[in-house]
This record gives sequence, structure tokens and C-alpha cells, in this order.
Amino acid sequence: MLADPDHALRMAAVTRARELGHQFRDLVPLAVLRDGFPYEGRRVSFGSFFNGIHRGREQRGPAALTLTTAAPKAGRSRPYDDDVDPDGAFTYAYREAGKPTAAARSQAEADNAALVAAFAAQVPLIWFVGQAPGMYQPVAPVFIRSNDPVARRVVLEVGLPVADMTPAGATSDEDVRRYAVGDARRRLHQARFRIDVMRAYRSRCTICRLREATLVDAAHIIGDSDPRGIAAVVNGLALCTIHHAAYDRNLLGIDGDGVVHISARLLGETDGPMLSEGLQRFHREAIVMPQRPADRPDPERLDWRFAAFRRDAA
Repeated sequence: MLADPDHALRMAAVTRARELGHQFRDLVPLAVLRDGFPYEGRRVSFGSFFNGIHRGREQRGPAALTLTTAAPKAGRSRPYDDDVDPDGAFTYAYREAGKPTAAARSQAEADNAALVAAFAAQVPLIWFVGQAPGMYQPVAPVFIRSNDPVARRVVLEVGLPVADMTPAGATSDEDVRRYAVGDARRRLHQARFRIDVMRAYRSRCTICRLREATLVDAAHIIGDSDPRGIAAVVNGLALCTIHHAAYDRNLLGIDGDGVVHISARLLGETDGPMLSEGLQRFHREAIVMPQRPADRPDPERLDWRFAAFRRDAA
């Protein structure tokens, strides 16, 4: 394995990407990512977010720094063939020229050379996955586990943010890294779920109509730990923070017809305006449904979850 002359720069990039992912709950606006990251008193770019494979001009080594998968357009698949391989890791396609010009071919060859160099050096990369127009989810660090120049694709493996960010590269236990891949896949699906639910409900709580995006969550009707708890909009509700917490704790239920029920215990309490105006007043009111029938919550899932609410309320 070759020594990486850009190790310190990579660590700064990965650290900042992970900070932004945490700050924006895995969906970082493009405008924020374009600010880059601080390194040695200056701002360094994460990349253009259009070319896919990025090696910065500040780098001394030949290996790429970031990879980008563009967000899918409505009704279309992603423009790059990035998927999950049979072993559960992620595949990432080489860059194609796009235009039949010498300049386009030269740029594609340079980018692919940076991709292959990252494999040879086993350096940590940042993978920005487009989840919606202008919204990217950072996955970092990732390493290129294998390279197939015939199929023109590489396999990405997720590393650990501390143990695998040393000059020695991905040295953590294989079982732990396999768990990290599974966790990354789950977070990618959940980010897509959040986008779909928030779009369906127009970013407002289905109970109280609150529109403050930072206080509205995409809640599962059936939790994702259950096989029926799919990360799909029909298994989701947009709920403000207080109603999400009440729903998760079965203090608030929603039946298959979309009618809200507040637990008898809360209905019988006397407290401040949050209880009376924030919860009690919505007892037996209907939720606001998404406009598209295909986005509306599955009545069977609502009823299954409502049965759990009734058991807890008994």
C-alpha cells in the first residue's frame, strides 16, 4: 500500500462531511456543500457534484477525494449505475465521457485514473449520494474494495469513522465493517423515505399542520425493525416533534380511517396549554391526507399500529 500524501486533507474532508451529515440529518443542501471544508486556513472544495469523481487541485497524490452519485429525476433511474453488489457492498461505475469530444474523453480518463489510484492506495473517500435535487447524503469514510476494469466499476465498502481513518487504512474487523455497510444502507433508505414523506405531506405535520421543517419528522407507522416496516411513503406520516414522540409512545394513535385518538390517561389530565391545545384538542379529528392517493398511509398498517395503541391504553 502506497503512503498517502493527502492523508491530513482527507481527514479534514471526512470530518467535515460527517459533521454536516449529522447537522442536517443526512440530507445536506448543495449550497452548504459548495462551501467546502476548512484546511490549513483555506477553503477546499468537495467537488463540483456533477462530474462524479473528484480530485482536488490542492492534492499532491493521484487518488480521488470524493465520489458523487447524482439524484434520480422523477420517474427515472440514477444516471450512474451505482447499486449493491451480491456481497452487500456498494458498486460505483466508472465515469463515461458523456460528450463525443476529445476534452470530455480526456476528463473522463483522468477521473477514472483517480478512481483506480484510490483503489491502489486504499485511501478513505467521501461518497455523496444525491437523494433529491440539491440534497446529498454523505457516506464516509468509504474504501474501494475491488476494481473491475472490464465491467468498468468498483466496489465500495464503508469503513469506521475513527478506526479506519489512520494511514493504515481499513483495518477494522471484517464483521464490524459488514455492519457498517448495513448501517449505511439503512440510512440511505431512511433518507429517501424522509424525502418522500415530507414531499407527500408538503413538509407539514399531518395532525397540527405545523410547517417548520426543523420540527417536522418523517415517522414510521410500523417501525423499521419490523419486516412490515418498509421505508416507503405508505408506511409514513409527517409528524411534528411532539406528535411524533406521542405516537411512538402510544400516547396518541391514528386509526385506519385516519382519525386521531389521544390516550385516556392524557385526556384525563389537567396541565398547561401544550397538553390541552397540542394534544387533547386533536382527539377524534382527522389527519390531513396527502393529495396523491398513492402517497396516503396504508389503512392496514394504521390499523395494525392502532391495535398496539389500544392495548397500551387499556
